[in-house]
Amino acid sequence: MNQDKSARYHSLRRRAAVVSAAWSLLYLVAFALTPASRWLADLVRGVAEGVGVPASLVSTGEVLAFVVIFGAGHEAGAFLVAFYRGFLLEHRYGLSTERFWSWMADQAKAAVIGTVIALAGFALLYAGIRRWPHEWWAAAGLGFTLFVVVMARLAPVVLLPLFFTFKPLGREELKRRLMHLAARAGVPAVDACEWRLSDRTKKANAALTGLGRTRRVIVSDTLLASHSDDEIEAVLAHELGHHAHHDIWKGIALESAVALAGFFVASRVLLVSAARFGWEGPADVAGLPVLLLTAGVLSLALVPAVNAFSRRMERAADGFAFELLGTSATFTSAMQRLGAQNLAEQRPSLLARWFFYTHPPYEERIRAAQEWEARARP
Repeated sequence: MNQDKSARYHSLRRRAAVVSAAWSLLYLVAFALTPASRWLADLVRGVAEGVGVPASLVSTGEVLAFVVIFGAGHEAGAFLVAFYRGFLLEHRYGLSTERFWSWMADQAKAAVIGTVIALAGFALLYAGIRRWPHEWWAAAGLGFTLFVVVMARLAPVVLLPLFFTFKPLGREELKRRLMHLAARAGVPAVDACEWRLSDRTKKANAALTGLGRTRRVIVSDTLLASHSDDEIEAVLAHELGHHAHHDIWKGIALESAVALAGFFVASRVLLVSAARFGWEGPADVAGLPVLLLTAGVLSLALVPAVNAFSRRMERAADGFAFELLGTSATFTSAMQRLGAQNLAEQRPSLLARWFFYTHPPYEERIRAAQEWEARARP
């Protein structure tokens, strides 16, 4: 694998991510620290009252209109970075097979779904703030946790099919092996499906998605075309490790804790900022940029710790795969193929690992597999 090429690719992706974060930060600061937020809130309230919206619905209508206009302005700038990072860069490095209009269609679908979720979420959030001006953060944290749990269960069968094509895995012997492996791991799946990625990317992947009755094995057609059955089994064994170790629930707990902390800090900031910025109170939607800015800065500060926790779970899932298979040799060969196919970065900097790596670098994973094999078979 051309390490110079992969290093440049990942360096450019990280730069784009930094630009995207900087744009979001500047956009929020511009609204939070200038009269822009107050002006927009007054504008949407005036329009709502002017068109005869019932007084009982003015507050909710104001929140919805503010979120749409405020969010559209942010996404207009964010789209340029997303286009560069998700389309141009992938094509430049020979990883994407997706046509422009297909990519645009996916972006449009994601925007519609994201808008619906955001409108419902912020409407409920501000209803909670109006109901509990001082304790709303606790209700918001609980609501976030419920939402994440529901999405973890339903996303594989409701959302993913909106973007990808799935069909029953046609290789019967491989399907039998994967389903048997899942049963041996104690996390039986309801089905094994082929996941069509080749119309979008040359990268390969496999996953065990869903919870309970929605849990299913999905294997990309790009992985099926480039890896042996043994290697595919090794990739799945890693995914089974996450479910066997209850990593999905650990991740949900961590996300919920971070969100709860963000809501709590934001609630304190909103209370002390209301008088300074001329808001009517924490429930004034003019304070939304400050709420998002506070929660966003806190989340960004916690990224290294969250990523370190994630890398620890990934290492444990690798170890589970070695034990389940009784060998790490096929895992090693699978990682080598995936590294070349996905243009993985071999030796990222320490700073890059802290802020961008939820998985250990693939070279580290291969080394751990080889060390396990040496201990198991001296």
